[in-house]
This record gives sequence, structure tokens and C-alpha cells, in this order.
Amino acid sequence: MDLIAIKADDIMLKDKGDSMIEKRIDELIKLLNRASYEYYQLDNPTITDQEYDDYYAELVKLETNYPNLVREDSPTVRVGTEVISSFHKVNHAVPMMSLDDIFSKEELLDFDSKVKKVISKPEYVCELKIDGLSVSLIYEHGKLVRAATRGDGLVGEDITHNVKTIKSVPLALSEDIDIEVRGEIYMPKESFIKLNEDRRKNGEAEFANPRNAAAGSVRQLDSKITASRGLATFLYHIPVVDNLKLDTHYEALMYLKRLNLVVNPNVSLQSNIEKVWEYITYWTNHRSELPYEIDGIVIKVNNLSDQRLLGYTVRVPKWAIAYKFPAEQVLTKLVGVEFCVGRTGKITPRADLNPVHVAGTVVRSATLHNEDFIKEKDIRIGDTVSIRKAGDIIPEVVQVILSRRNGDELPFKMITTCPICGSTLVRKEEEAAHYCLNENCDARKINGLIHFASRDAMYLDGFGDRIIEDFYNAGFLKNVADFYLLDNYRTELSEREGFGEKSVQNLLDAVSDSKKRSLDRLLFGLGIRHVGKKTAKILAEYYSNIDNIMNATIEELSIIPDIGNIIAQSVYEYFEVDSNKKLIAKLKKLGLNMEYIGKIKQLSEHFANKTFVLTGTLSKSRDIIKGLIEEKGGKVTNSVTKKTDVVIVGENPGSKLTKANQLNITIWNEEELMSRL
Repeated sequence: MDLIAIKADDIMLKDKGDSMIEKRIDELIKLLNRASYEYYQLDNPTITDQEYDDYYAELVKLETNYPNLVREDSPTVRVGTEVISSFHKVNHAVPMMSLDDIFSKEELLDFDSKVKKVISKPEYVCELKIDGLSVSLIYEHGKLVRAATRGDGLVGEDITHNVKTIKSVPLALSEDIDIEVRGEIYMPKESFIKLNEDRRKNGEAEFANPRNAAAGSVRQLDSKITASRGLATFLYHIPVVDNLKLDTHYEALMYLKRLNLVVNPNVSLQSNIEKVWEYITYWTNHRSELPYEIDGIVIKVNNLSDQRLLGYTVRVPKWAIAYKFPAEQVLTKLVGVEFCVGRTGKITPRADLNPVHVAGTVVRSATLHNEDFIKEKDIRIGDTVSIRKAGDIIPEVVQVILSRRNGDELPFKMITTCPICGSTLVRKEEEAAHYCLNENCDARKINGLIHFASRDAMYLDGFGDRIIEDFYNAGFLKNVADFYLLDNYRTELSEREGFGEKSVQNLLDAVSDSKKRSLDRLLFGLGIRHVGKKTAKILAEYYSNIDNIMNATIEELSIIPDIGNIIAQSVYEYFEVDSNKKLIAKLKKLGLNMEYIGKIKQLSEHFANKTFVLTGTLSKSRDIIKGLIEEKGGKVTNSVTKKTDVVIVGENPGSKLTKANQLNITIWNEEELMSRL
């Protein structure tokens, strides 16, 4: 399916009139309806969930601003689309509505604010958003008589014969009652792994993810196939609560449990929206430990009478919202390339992107690393690209979606001169990067100052990039020692636009506080080539003070674990430069600490140079356990691989334990861990 180039914001900004708006709405409706058909009818989606969400949000925005252009066949009016015709169709007595999606804390607070306009002190129920297939179960006199898919929200598919094979669905409830309950059919990670292994052996195509596998499994005509797939369910809603004497949603969930229906054990009742955000934050960080996939958190107003007061829009309830976890990889269009000059003179190409949500933020640019990276991936201006946040920090381009090319894309061309000072760029031998070698290049100097003031270095709180660039251009900052001479310009600084005596004093206090930082942070802040945060800490721990490092030979430096010849030579050469020696002497005179004040690592044979992974619920926080392991010389990572030495297992371990067993990795419980510590 071709991407549509026009954006809603572009149209409104350019004010092209209703005809352009109507054209865009027509395009979006056609695209979204086609996507829904492929997802529900063919079980073969050609666009990602993230793309669908982006197009859907754009359509909602347009229809909100131009209500006269809303069409009856818009997916915002109809809850979904067609269903598979090979199954009997089922009418839902109460529509199975979807939920509005949010992607940030700000949107969550906005939802809370809207609720509070009607309800003074709302309580919220938080539920894990199971990544599976919605299902409606109808029981008569406590017996399961029908199971149906959501379909388009009004009409679904009868899948009773398949749902009866799912072991977690009771064929009879604990009470003789007529009731409809709704929930999610999903495929556990373990079942998904086994299914794809079997399909590989049989030469069949593998499923892309557990959600698609679950959807395909319940759409089988032969219930034996469904029975072999290891599906499961969680139930979370009673659409009609008349005569059940239930006052809250949480009570309804507990009632489902009493009926012997499976309710997710991680449901939580929260007294305010900040508690809701804590719940979201926890599961954002821990969802990989679950034995099933989740793609967000559902937040519902707890009191049922409050829900009725809040009511519904045409397509969604106003009393519930779905927070979607940040997408690990998303698609967008690369519209241009810019070139950035780093503190070492390294030139980094940067992709300019159509704005897109990634890991909770709106991303407009991403690193392209270097010329070789771009050529290897054949990245061109105009390409549709997949992007992700590397280490959840720096957005980067992962790959080009070649199927989206139309022939108008422009090949990449590397620049030959520095975009700031105009110096000829040099590509160093055996390196992929180009460099500006002009040490007086303003961009290099400014970025060096920004790095020195950064959180992981000397952390000069309040010194943002713009302030540092402003102070550099005004002549207050030329090298890092000048931060500690800013008190001499107190009057001039307070007279600058946007500054006052108090704001200047805050900056000067931050400068003074930074003098106490440990040696490792100073080493990192100096910007020595190849010396990152971890290497700086290794050097500081080993030598304890700056003089010992300055006097060390290349041979002495290179025998330190994790240092090596390249880093050793870089450190040695840095301190051989006369201007760098003078800078250290000046910083000493200005009162900066030159000693390592961290905890000296006590290495242990059980931990030194070994890699650990934690899984399950542990009695101490993960940060504490990670710190204890690192103090003994170990390293803690998030993923189990062949390089993992030990997996620490707490209560209710997730798929990491399964993988550890498959790879024959050593497993310790918490008691064994603490005894070895």
C-alpha cells in the first residue's frame, strides 16, 4: 500500500480550502478501511499498528475541525469493518466499543481533567492491555452457549466451537446465571514459540507475533487445530450489570473471579492519576517479564454510576482510555539529511523525518551514523524508513522499506567541507566517519562545553544547550575552565535578556556544586576521545586521582581490564598535550575535585567479568541488586543470550527463565545470590 504524502497539519497550515481537506479525508478513509479489511478479513495486515494509529488520529483531527465533512463510512463512526464470511455472523446486543489511545503522561492528565469536570474524586482501575483478540462469551443458566469475536463492534463471528477448546474458558460457571462477559483471547509466549517451531519443521510460514497467531487460531474451521495452539483468556468486562448488585468496576472483576472466570492478577485500584502513572511506569519497565504480550495499560473510572454520568461518544466510552506503550520501531518518511559537528569534529549525518511517536516522545530526526551506514542500507531522501530509539535515548534509522519506493527518492551524497567553519573534511584511516580537524571550529567548541555540563559529566544544572551557545557567542565561555570564572561576569549576565539576579545565582550555585563531582565525571566531561562514562569510571577506580592517570604510560594503561591499546593511547596522548596539562592545572587551582570518591569495587570470583540477568519478583529492588552485583565486578543486562552466565530467578519468573533453560545457563534463586554476595 502506498504512503500518502499529504499531512493534515500541512493542509490546515497552508489553508488550501475544503476541497483539499475533503480529498485527504477520502484518502484516509480508503486507507483505514482497506487496512481493517486486511487485518480482520484476510488476517494479513500490510501496515503496522503504529501507522494505523497515526492515520486514525489524523482523521479524527480533521473530522473534529470539519464536522460537515464526516462521512457515514468513516472508521471513526463505525467501530470497525467487515468480518470473515465463512463464520456465522452474530449481532452484539451491546456494541463492543473500542477505546481512545493516548501515548504520554500529558494526555493521561488531560483525560483525568476531563473526568474531573463531571466526577469530583474519581478512582481508577488499571488493567494490563492484553495483546490478543477481543471476545464475547454468553452464558445461559451458567452454561457457555456462545462465543463471538468483536468484528466491527456491532456484528461479530460465532467462534463457539473453537473457544470451547480453550482450557481457561469454563464451560460452566459457579452460579446458575444468564450473563455476557468480555475479554481477550491471547497466545502465551511459550505457546507462540512452540507453534513457530512446529511451523518451521513443517515448512510453513511463521506467525509474526502472538496476536496474529491468536487471531489466526480462533478463525480455524477445524477446532482440533485451535485446541493444539495453547490459547488462553483473560476476562475484564460485564456489559450489562443490572440485577447483579455491583457498584464498581473493581467489584465486577472480583465477581468474574467468583464465577471461575480468569481475571488478570495484575489489576490494580488507584486513588488518583499519579498512582495510575506509577502503575504505567512500572509495567512499561517490567512487561518483558510477563509470560504473555501486552501493548499498553487500560484505565477505567471505577464507579459504575460515574461511568454512566460520563457516558459515551459515538465510538468510545468517555470513562476509559488506553495508554499505548511506545512503539519499539515505527515507520515514517525521511524528508532530508542535515550534518552535525560533534565536539571531536566528527560529522554525523542526521535524518529529518516526518514527526512520529517513538518511545513516548515525538521524533523529528534520527542519526544516520556515517556515510558507510547510509550506503550499506541504501538510504535515500524520500524513503519510508523504520526507526527506533537506540537504548531508548537516541533515535536511529533501522532500515528502508523498499516496497514503499516510487522512484522519486534521491540518493545520498556526503559533504566535503564542514557545514560550520568550511574546513575540508578528512576521513581517518580505518574509520567510517568524516572529521572537521579545525580545533577552532565554533561547533566543536560549543559541543565540547555542552558535553562537559551534561548530566552524566559535571552536571551543571540549568545550563541548557541554548544558554551555553549564547554564553559562548557573547564571549563568557571559550573553554570548560571558563564555567568556573562566570562569577566575574555576574553583573553582565544578570543584565542579559531573560536573566535576572536569581537565575544567574542559580547558575553560579550549580557551577560551585559541580566542583565536588567525582574524578570519573570530570574525566568523562573532558571529552577525551574513546573515553565514555564507563571507561572514565574504570580509570578513576584504578588510579584514584588525576595525577596518577596523567603519569601513566601506554603500557600501564593498556593492561587495565576493558581498556586496551586504542583507549590507552588516546588517554596518554591527551595528557601529553601541553594545553590539556595547563587546563587540568587551572581546574585544580579553581578548586575542582581531582579524586575518585565512588565506592572501590571489591571483585569476587563468583561475579567478576560475568553477565547476569534478573527475572521475576525479588525481595529487594532491581537497582539495589544490580548495584551489589556490579560492586563485585559483574554486569547486569536485560536479555538472556548465549553470553549470559547466570540468571537470577525470583517469584513468578517470565520467559527469561524458559530461555535460560533452553540455553543451559546457570540459574540462582535469590537466596543463593545473597549467599554468594
